Amino acid sequence: MTVRAIRGAIQVERDEELHLLESVKTLLKKIMYANDLSPDDLISVVFTSTPDLVSAFPAAAAREMGLDHVPLMCAQELNIVGALPRMVRILAHVQTHRKSSDIRHIYLGGAAALRNDLAQKEKGGVTL
Repeated sequence: MTVRAIRGAIQVERDEELHLLESVKTLLKKIMYANDLSPDDLISVVFTSTPDLVSAFPAAAAREMGLDHVPLMCAQELNIVGALPRMVRILAHVQTHRKSSDIRHIYLGGAAALRNDLAQKEKGGVTL
């Protein structure tokens, strides 16, 4: 097994606790599914959010998913003029047999603008 880092991001529609937590769960689940990960493969996860998100800790979504034994940490993004609002980013450290070129980074919704080269395209609710 090799240690790899996986990135992901999602732009939430509004700063509301339930919406924020559900959005982060969606992102984390898609990262895990796309990279064929189980909870035991997670070493640690760092969550960041933009300063305009204050309704919940993004890591709480992972706890609600049952990731009780994974070290989690939240931090705030820099408040840069012109940055996309309402963004949550994930940096997951994982154990995997995948080569770095086979890791799938997930950027959903408005976050796709951050990395058009890595963003997951969706059509009719299906990731292409």
